Parts: sequence; structure tokens; C-alpha cells
Amino acid sequence: MSSPAPRLCDTVDVIVVGASAGGVSAVRALLEALPANCPAVVMIVLHLPRDRPSQAAELFAQYCALPVAEAEDKAPLTPSTVWIAPPDYHLMVEDRDTMSLSLDEPVLFSRPAIDPLFESAAAVFADRVLAILLTGASNDGSEGVAAIRAGGGQAWVQHPEEASSPMMPASALAYAGADAVLTLDQMRVRLRSFQP
Repeated sequence: MSSPAPRLCDTVDVIVVGASAGGVSAVRALLEALPANCPAVVMIVLHLPRDRPSQAAELFAQYCALPVAEAEDKAPLTPSTVWIAPPDYHLMVEDRDTMSLSLDEPVLFSRPAIDPLFESAAAVFADRVLAILLTGASNDGSEGVAAIRAGGGQAWVQHPEEASSPMMPASALAYAGADAVLTLDQMRVRLRSFQP
């Protein structure tokens, strides 16, 4: 008799999420599903306008049982907290305890971009990271999904046929594949069980 599959909360320390066009409603749907005792650090990059402040953290906090805050340079990677990349900065994992913000060049015309977050998370957390790539109208995220999977982490990609903008998930699937191709509802079911 085979042993049961390990639970997400036993195998994942950080969840990284990337989204672009159509991503606000998709990210909101996922955050609504996270339980209040989710033990992971959650880090989110949305492609945001660079020239004005973002209210994303305040918006998502209304729908999430976990604390939601805009990321700050050198802030601690607090577990059971959702961190949102601020406009015009790449959000990255610096080490197992610290995040960082970067003014490096835009990636595929975006800053923040998804690839720097995913790649830095893979470099630090290796097989203890879950990447979730959602709707979007660019190729950002493809390199990052490849890095996550190469490091032994898991990657969930939104089903392109369901995505508001299918280009981003379709590009990632063509370039790097995925551990699971899921609808938002399927992701929500899995995330609801992400608790000790």
C-alpha cells in the first residue's frame, strides 16, 4: 500500500505568484482561498503601472485571511504573510530570511517582473518553493517557471483556455512545462488545504 502524498504545507516554505493582464481578479480569487493558518511566505508580482502608487495591498487585504503588505527592501520574509511587489521595483528573495527590491532593468518591459522573483526564489528555496503563474499578455514568467522546476520546486500554471490573457501561461507551458495545469477553482481547492 503506497503512502499518502505529502501535504503542501510540509513541502513548501514560499509561494510565489505572477500575473499580468487580468491578474487582479485571478490573484484575488487565490488569496480568498488561503487559510488563516497558512504557514508559507507568499510573494506576488503583478505587472503594475510604474508611474503611480499602487493600492494592491489594501485591495487584496479585504479578501485575504492573512496579513497583506507592500514589500519593502531588506524586510524579513515573514511566514503567514502576503507580500506584494511595489510599482517600479523588482521583488526578489535575497536569502531564506530576507526579501529585496531591485531597480535592475525591466524584464520584457516590466518592472516589477515575474522572472526575477521566481528565479531568486528557486535559487534560495530550491525544492521548497511553489510557483503559480496566472493570466498575462507577455512571456514574463517562462524563464522563472523553468528555474523553479529545474531546482526541484513545483509550478502550477493557469489553464490558458481559462485565462483572461492566455499568452503568459501558454508561453510558460511551451517553454518549461508545469507540474499542474489548473483552473483557478482547482488552484483554490488545493490552496484551502495549505495548513498544518
